[in-house]
Parts: sequence; C-alpha cells; structure tokens
Amino acid sequence: MSETQSEAIADRVQHHPFFEGMDPTLVCAIAAKAEVRQYGVGDMLAREGRPAEEFFLVLDGKVALEIGGADRSVITVETLGRGELLGWSWLVPPYHWRFDARATKPTEVIAINAATARYALAAHPALAYQFLMKLLPVVGERLENTRVQLLDIHGR
Repeated sequence: MSETQSEAIADRVQHHPFFEGMDPTLVCAIAAKAEVRQYGVGDMLAREGRPAEEFFLVLDGKVALEIGGADRSVITVETLGRGELLGWSWLVPPYHWRFDARATKPTEVIAINAATARYALAAHPALAYQFLMKLLPVVGERLENTRVQLLDIHGR
C-alpha cells in the first residue's frame, strides 16, 4: 500500500464517528496497517472462538452479531451499520471473537490490525485512556443487547 493510500485510510479512520475528537497521533498509529475491505451478503467478518486479529469500522452496509450456530439456532444479538465499531475481543486476552459477525447487506469496512492498535495504545497511555472511555460504552451496549435477547428467548 502506498503512503498516499495509508494517509487516505488514516483520514477516513479519523473521521469515523468512533474516532472523532481523538488525538490524531493515536489515530494515525492505530490506522498504520488498516485496510478497506468489502463483504458480500452472507460473508463472515468474524467467527466466535477464532483469533481476533483485527477490528472493524463499518463504513457502509449491515453486519449481524450472532451467537449459536452448528447445533443451535442462530440468534442475532445486534445489527451494526454505518458509523459503528465492530469488535473488542482483540483488546482482551485471549484475543478470540465472542460472536459471529455476518454481513447482511453489501458491506464496506476499515479493518484495523489488532497488534498494531495494541502497540499504539501501549505507546500512548494517556491517549489510550481516551480510546478506552469511548470503547467501554460499546462493550456495555453489546452486553446489554445480548442480555435483552436472552431474556426475550427465555420469556422473562
């Protein structure tokens, strides 16, 4: 990838709603190995239990967060769209996905390399706090949506 392409992706990351207002030094460091990807309907972005080596900024489309599968029926916990962040498992050892993520519409994302992001956060502890304070509400919302879905399924 050329330097111009890297700068263009870093600019897109900087203007994504999750990163808006964050220090450009941290954003550029996190986005250093980011890439734009396209997914078709039904394509998997993540699979529960597999290594979480990246996280995603949704630029366009829809992604269903699912639990279940194989021997159980699939439950959609939440559907993410433009402007949302997908993935926090990359930040918490053992760095494995906790949900499946499936494109339900043609989807464009920025995939951010997890190792690069963890290194950037470790190198900028004060800025990492700002990042984590934006990430924690995302994690809390995912957990709350999972709780609501499970209560709905079990009729409570």
